[in-house]
Amino acid sequence: MAHQSHLRFHIRFPEDKIRQPIIYQIGHEYNVVTDVRRADVRDTTGWADVEFSGETTEIERAVEGLRKKGCVVDPIELNVVE
Repeated sequence: MAHQSHLRFHIRFPEDKIRQPIIYQIGHEYNVVTDVRRADVRDTTGWADVEFSGETTEIERAVEGLRKKGCVVDPIELNVVE
């Protein structure tokens, strides 16, 4: 049985993708649950702190999927968002 994880990431969105539902897409393209903890989205910039829940390998695939969509993804420490 695969290991279930809850990992948090800081995601920065490229300007040309600000209006696209990228986090929604990732939740449907990969077997992960997304939980937006904080976010700031404006006309030309956007970021979100998101917790991904699921199998560790699937979370890794989702992060790679975000990067392929042009996002910058960095892990964040658990105590940063609370």
